[in-house]
Amino acid sequence: MSAIKIKLAAMNFLEFAVWGAYLTSLGIYLANAGLGDKIYWFYTIQGIVSIFMPAIIGIVADRWIQAQRTLSICHLIAGLTMIAAFYYCYSSESVEFAPLFALYTISVAFFMPTIGLANSVAYTSLSKAGLDTVKHFPPIRVFGTIGFIASMLLTNFLIIDGVSMQTTYFQLLSSGILSIILALYALTMPNCPTAKGGSSSISEALGLKAFTLFKDKKMAIFFIFSMLLGVSLQITNSYGSTFISAFTQIAEYADTWGAQNATALISLSQMSETLCILLIPFCLKRFGIKGVMMIAMLGWVLRFGFFGLGNPGSGVWLFIMSMIVYGVAFDFFNISGSLYVDKQTDPSMRSSAQGMFMLMTNGVGATFGTLAAGAVVNNYVFRPGIEPMQAIEGWHISWYIFAAYALAVAVLFWLIFKDDEKPRITVDTAIDDNNEL
Repeated sequence: MSAIKIKLAAMNFLEFAVWGAYLTSLGIYLANAGLGDKIYWFYTIQGIVSIFMPAIIGIVADRWIQAQRTLSICHLIAGLTMIAAFYYCYSSESVEFAPLFALYTISVAFFMPTIGLANSVAYTSLSKAGLDTVKHFPPIRVFGTIGFIASMLLTNFLIIDGVSMQTTYFQLLSSGILSIILALYALTMPNCPTAKGGSSSISEALGLKAFTLFKDKKMAIFFIFSMLLGVSLQITNSYGSTFISAFTQIAEYADTWGAQNATALISLSQMSETLCILLIPFCLKRFGIKGVMMIAMLGWVLRFGFFGLGNPGSGVWLFIMSMIVYGVAFDFFNISGSLYVDKQTDPSMRSSAQGMFMLMTNGVGATFGTLAAGAVVNNYVFRPGIEPMQAIEGWHISWYIFAAYALAVAVLFWLIFKDDEKPRITVDTAIDDNNEL
């Protein structure tokens, strides 16, 4: 592996280690702190800030501050405020929703743009090195998933004061420290040029040129379905580990490994990602963007359906199947979609276009998704006075509802999205940035 690919791999490792420290386990801590009915707000806010922050920060990176420096600044702010959130929990006898949520909101507002920024830094660096992004980015992105897994396992297995870190506020401290480390490391990345000269129009000055992608009917439909599929993105992150941990309240499952180690069990999802990422170049070449997106959508149907059918005892194999299909559900949508948008975008607005993709998926889509999921789960699970067994039944109903939604989106996408062009992505040759898939 070349020096630049090693540097980018390390950057991706840290980028997703920051997220993995708390993303799938925060719900466990919040439920234990008496904030179970507020869990959805902590994941909804990620979507809300993703509606505008990635686009704004992408404009800054495209026009004024080089992407690698913008990445550093964002991680510094995100890390310091996440550590402040930890300190609030640590120093409070009773954790209140408002102050914790305020600090957490500031942190994720500056973290969410870094996903698109990290992609932009990687694409720019690979292009400058004369390397094909479709061929060389997926193996680099694998290290992001490895970082996410490593951070999740640390959160699950590190024991502090006699309990797993997944049940405590120390996961916030872990995330904050990793974010500050990446803030420093980002400054060692290759320079990413900003647009030269003044803007020729107000729309360009505001970075609104990325909206011109909607003028193409196929791209407009692609973005709309990216938003609809984005609804599914944060549901299992919000509630997956909380659901599995709920089985500890049922005598039959209380001592099972899965119920006791929900975060580690969920980490199998990310392990599946590491393999599925490597399939992306082949599948894009073989099936095109429509085929790859269909695979992702059906993956979400199975992801939710297996959760609804499983349990950590005799049905743990269904949980494991859910983790396996998550690899294609997430990667074939998130990473393939990002690559597709990059190939449709002029390099001068690369960061803005990645911000637009983030807006549609992790912004608008994820916001509606977590709000809707919160309403469903609060109705069936977090009702006052509900018995543990009734709560488990409510969880199963909730997962079936989510699976039905994913299936409806898949059917509509198959009927509406037209991709009659033969895929022109190859794993052997570099493609000029202006070519289309």
